[in-house]
Amino acid sequence: MSPDKDVHLYMQRAIELAREAAAAGEVPVGCVIVQDGIILAEGRNNRENSQMATGHAELIAIEAASRKIQSWRLCDADLYVTLEPCLMCSGAILQARIRHLFFGAYDPKSGMAGSVANVFDLPSNHRVELTGGILQEECAQLLRDFFFVRRNNCETAK
Repeated sequence: MSPDKDVHLYMQRAIELAREAAAAGEVPVGCVIVQDGIILAEGRNNRENSQMATGHAELIAIEAASRKIQSWRLCDADLYVTLEPCLMCSGAILQARIRHLFFGAYDPKSGMAGSVANVFDLPSNHRVELTGGILQEECAQLLRDFFFVRRNNCETAK
């Protein structure tokens, strides 16, 4: 399989996880961490259900990957997420020593991989490669659909 097909395959799995998050009432964000061509860990948003501010897909996946390999250093791992990471998740990606970040939709309100700012350009002892816009329209549509329903449900509840 070509690298581009692999990237789309992993992002498709992240999209499936985002759909699961939406079905659970969570903002639809999904994440997979891949090492040596194998999905090492997965995560999806669960902030509402867990009532934890840290319930972001990326953090859940990073924690699961670290437990699996019994190391916080994910140097040979790539992270695929459906939405450009926020400040908290960008920091965790740097701290986990993720090799390459692939993300789908850009986040003009809080994206920290280039939209609002680029945390990955700040001086650090680790560099993360960035590739944004992978299956961007599909990832963005999930978010638009979710928030459209949420806004309309709020209006009909009045």
